[in-house]
Amino acid sequence: MEDVRVGFAMTGSFCTIHRAMEALERLAGKYRTIVPIVSERVAATDTRFGAAHDIMREMERICDRRVISTLAAAEPIGPQKLLDVLVIAPCTGSTLARLAGGLTDTAVAMAAKAHLRNGRPLVVAPSTNDGLGASAGNLAALLNRKGVYLVPFGQDDPVGKPTSLVADFRQISAAVESALAGRQLQPILLGPGT
Repeated sequence: MEDVRVGFAMTGSFCTIHRAMEALERLAGKYRTIVPIVSERVAATDTRFGAAHDIMREMERICDRRVISTLAAAEPIGPQKLLDVLVIAPCTGSTLARLAGGLTDTAVAMAAKAHLRNGRPLVVAPSTNDGLGASAGNLAALLNRKGVYLVPFGQDDPVGKPTSLVADFRQISAAVESALAGRQLQPILLGPGT
C-alpha cells in the first residue's frame, strides 16, 4: 500500500454515488490513508439510490474512519496539511460553481479550499445534468485553475440529456496518480455513453 493521504469527498449526484463508492473501494486497496468527506446534502438526504446513513456507514467501513460532514470538521484539512490529494466524486454542478467562485459554504467546498491552500492537487469527477449548459462556465474555469485536475468525462446520454456530463469513475485512480505527478490525465473528453 502506498503511503499517500487521499481525501475522498462525495456531493449529491445521488445516481452516481454507487460508482463513486466502487472507486473509493479501489483507492482504499491502493492507498493506506483515505479520509471520507461528504456534503451536508449527502449526509442528510435519503433518496431512491440509498439512505444517507447507509452511505456514511459504508464510507466509514471502507476508510476505517469517521466521515467529515461539517464545515468545522473540514476546515483543519488545510492548516494541519491532512491530505496529499483530494478527490471530489461525484462533483455536482452546484459544487463546480462553489469551487469556481471560491465559495466555502459546504463541508466539501471547505475541504477543497483548505486543501488547495497547501498547493496540493484536487481531482474533480463531474456529474451534472447541466455540464454543457449553466455549469459549462464553471467547468471551464476549473480546467484553467492551477492544481485542479479533471477525471475524464463525457456525455452520458446525448439524446435524452444533451447537456449532461459524467466522469468515468473507473479512471479515478489513474487521475489521482496523474495529479500527484502534476499531470492532467488524457484524454479529458470521452465519447458518448461514459
